Amino acid sequence: MASFKCIGLMGRFNSEQAKHTAVRLLDFFNSSGIDVIVSDSVAECLPEQHLTRMHASQLGAHCDLAVVIGGDGSMLGAARAVVDYNVPLLGINRGRLGFLTDIMPDEVEEKVGEVLAGDYVSESRFLLEMAVIREGQEISAGSAVNDVVLHPGRSAHMIEFELYIDGHFVYSQSSDGLIVSTPTGSTAYALSGGGPLMHPTLDAIGLVPLNPHTLSSRPIVVTGDSVIKLTIGDRNNEVLNVTCDGQSDEIARAGDEVIVRKKAGALTLIHPKDHSYYQACRSKLGWGQHLTRQS
Repeated sequence: MASFKCIGLMGRFNSEQAKHTAVRLLDFFNSSGIDVIVSDSVAECLPEQHLTRMHASQLGAHCDLAVVIGGDGSMLGAARAVVDYNVPLLGINRGRLGFLTDIMPDEVEEKVGEVLAGDYVSESRFLLEMAVIREGQEISAGSAVNDVVLHPGRSAHMIEFELYIDGHFVYSQSSDGLIVSTPTGSTAYALSGGGPLMHPTLDAIGLVPLNPHTLSSRPIVVTGDSVIKLTIGDRNNEVLNVTCDGQSDEIARAGDEVIVRKKAGALTLIHPKDHSYYQACRSKLGWGQHLTRQS
């Protein structure tokens, strides 16, 4: 076996199928002599299992590997919970697209067994950190695996802001907002907004305007070490939202600054040995397969 002696099991189980996968996985870990600690959300879904449990934010301090059952949303939340502990993450897909969760339920024992035996590939993904600054003081902060998004919230109205990169003024813009995306997030909301796909190993940040009020405003890709500053225009009368991974909202107002930069430390994702980013794109995005060749 590899060096994974204690595994943290995380996820949100919205179906009986997901619960069934969790029970299979727990049985497999038990038969392999692996200690398991589950997040509170998992324990609440499986009360009959009498599992060792703790809050998701504490799991990283006690386990060698975090396994997530669910979709990409579950992976995003788990990633933010464990990234500061340097704990690698492995995903079992019980969601829809599953760009981050690449083991299918019917191959759990086989693929997870390979990982436990040390037969896997790993890759590093950086996160973004965000802070809202008001009159020189940080009033809120957050982190994101996929993206930080400035948007008007529930109101459908255009907002005004200025964009600065590394202290250099880039442009002022009237739009529905801006997506600041990691390469990991380039297949998520940024893709819907017309942003470019970025290979996950790139050290780059994508800036994707949301419905800009000009035909000349296009997505920009900058170096991953760039410091992004958004200054909210004084004519914005409404409260704006700054969202991290679509899961947590912070409030911004006219005159506030939103600072986005690469987060210190990185997330390690573990994949089965046969994982291919391009195969994932073909299957998830409906890209064309090999042309039929006639002999």
